[in-house]
Amino acid sequence: MQLSEFNFPFDSSLIATEPVLPREQARLLVLTPSDRSLAHYRIVDLPDLLAPGDLLIVNETKVRAARVMGRKRPSGKCVEILFVKPVAERNWEVLMKGTWRVGTMIDVDGESNLTVLSREAGRTVVRIEGTVPIPDFFQRYGRMPLPPYIKRLPTDQDRDWYQTVFAKNEGAIAAPTAGLHFSTALLTRLADRKIKLAKVTLHVGIGTFKPVTADRIEDHQMGAERVDIGAETVRTIERTKQAGGKIVAVGTTVVRALESAARESGELRPYQGETSLFITPGFDFRVVDALLTNFHLPQTTLLMLVSAFAGVDFLREAYEEAVRERYRFYSYGDAMLITSRKR
Repeated sequence: MQLSEFNFPFDSSLIATEPVLPREQARLLVLTPSDRSLAHYRIVDLPDLLAPGDLLIVNETKVRAARVMGRKRPSGKCVEILFVKPVAERNWEVLMKGTWRVGTMIDVDGESNLTVLSREAGRTVVRIEGTVPIPDFFQRYGRMPLPPYIKRLPTDQDRDWYQTVFAKNEGAIAAPTAGLHFSTALLTRLADRKIKLAKVTLHVGIGTFKPVTADRIEDHQMGAERVDIGAETVRTIERTKQAGGKIVAVGTTVVRALESAARESGELRPYQGETSLFITPGFDFRVVDALLTNFHLPQTTLLMLVSAFAGVDFLREAYEEAVRERYRFYSYGDAMLITSRKR
């Protein structure tokens, strides 16, 4: 397929810069592929839109305060560093703009600085120098890594806003945004409705957000991201399917985690490792039955995954409706529930 086929309707004035509070008051566009119908609800209605015995799968990755500001020696030029993942105890892969030589130092404050260890093929590694322990380093100097389309600096409020109530395993550089709509009150209502919950981990990294530049989307290569699916989650999924319940993925990261694990052996099994799975229209879904997801940027791998699930033409209709009805878009925006995958 051509990249241009995913240039979906978009209005920059709809980009949400702050979340709706309380979280469950965000709007929810419900898509039913079987009859191509669209309906308008709110996240708070989710317990009534699902059936007793359905299973919600959430991503319990935790976003690291990975955005750090420093000054390049000797010029003193301000630089922003995004810490992607550790490669050794104090060595980290980072993203930062500009020209860098091995050995260049970046001052963070009087107690901590960074040394550039390598920079090749778009991959930069720095070493965190000083006596500050790594967890304290990010707590002290880090800001939440809000996406670039949110045109403001992160605040202390974002440490709560840009973290799900499921967040447990630190390692993401972006939130699994569909999960941002849940609150403890909503979880209680879901449990009262006999809708179950299970968890996986996919640490959202640069693979999810790597721009698609190839004209043919099949030529795009996804970056690797870390996945962890435990045995209890697999057993819960199996029991749910046997009882006739739906597996509802909360976000595209959950879809990629589950479908990656199912492809290792042909059936879903516990899995720890990396995934570079790129889901595009025509994909054969083996695990996920329904999907809760936010609205996504045009021409991105996220939009292509959702198009594979709902159907490209029907999803385009849904986006046109969302723009007409002034839904809020992207990370802090509203959501859609696709009740079943395209057959």
